Amino acid sequence: MKKQLATLLAVTALGIGVLSGCGSNAASSSAGSSSDSAGAIEITNVSYDPTRELYAAYNDLFAKHWKEEKGQDVSVVQSHGGSGKQALEVANGLQADVVTLALEGDVDAVKDAGLIDEGYTSEFPLDSSPYTSTIVFLVRKDNPKNIQDWDDLLRDDVGVITPNPKTSGGARWNYLAAWYYFESKGESEKDILADMKTLYEHVLVLDSGARGATTSFVENGQGDVLLAWENEAFLSLDEHPGEYEIVVPSVSILCQPTVAVVDEVVDKRGTRDVATEYLNYLYSDEAQKLEAEWYYRPSDQDILKQFEYQGQSNTISELPQDGKWIITNVDLTDISHFGGWTEASKKHFADGGLFDSIYEEKN
Repeated sequence: MKKQLATLLAVTALGIGVLSGCGSNAASSSAGSSSDSAGAIEITNVSYDPTRELYAAYNDLFAKHWKEEKGQDVSVVQSHGGSGKQALEVANGLQADVVTLALEGDVDAVKDAGLIDEGYTSEFPLDSSPYTSTIVFLVRKDNPKNIQDWDDLLRDDVGVITPNPKTSGGARWNYLAAWYYFESKGESEKDILADMKTLYEHVLVLDSGARGATTSFVENGQGDVLLAWENEAFLSLDEHPGEYEIVVPSVSILCQPTVAVVDEVVDKRGTRDVATEYLNYLYSDEAQKLEAEWYYRPSDQDILKQFEYQGQSNTISELPQDGKWIITNVDLTDISHFGGWTEASKKHFADGGLFDSIYEEKN
């Protein structure tokens, strides 16, 4: 049975609430009370687009853990959308007990709104990044355009699908991975900008989030290649066997999603203990293995090694039968190469930044 269907069944059985890209009014109605007369407790996790399936499964695991440890029932309301948009929603009033967003810069936006205390990246291990990912290419069966690396995205016969870096954290990782590839070839910034402009001229549609981009490519049949989170690409292989292939480029970026307790909300609602444990338990062996099963890279290196891909090719056309899918022979940079998220956001993604200089919206 496909993972997506199995997850939906699990969600139904648990009665876990889901808010998808909700505004502040909808969130307030669901999060107005954190517990009921029977002593059950509710928290809200505001996350980014591709984590829907992961957290539907994790919420089940955590509910069992919390029940065993505290004897209390817990339910988790989920909200998903483009990471930047989700951060803005929380800053504007969406009542999140925790945020599990695509990048530290988006969590910073919530902190800057006065909702998260300084030093949140030190609250949990590994800069509060319990799992990682990277950016890969999803192409159609047999890779008809023979797309192997970032250079191929500059060809006039290649249509690209990627989300909008103004609203999507995944899109920012996509952009920076491409930038790093051209930089690693020794190009000047002027030449890199020219290549990036060509790449984005080939983008057919900029969806607001990663899941919307996947829908455009997979469901709507747009484009020749999807720049995708690793987990999104593997889910597409799982749900549409024989229709797509994953191509791992020679160069990419280590994507580090960031988690944080929303201090102002948990103190108001009395949910700090459960919210903190909800994020802390993401580092447990059980959760780390679950994250790998949903195609996220565990932060625990011993567990990650259990899922290392045994093949030699940079192309995966079907899910490995042994469950080992993590390709490690790729040059991965990280956000420190760009001076951290504050510097990268200012230079590339702020209004008037480099992205604005290279992208012209299609009419």
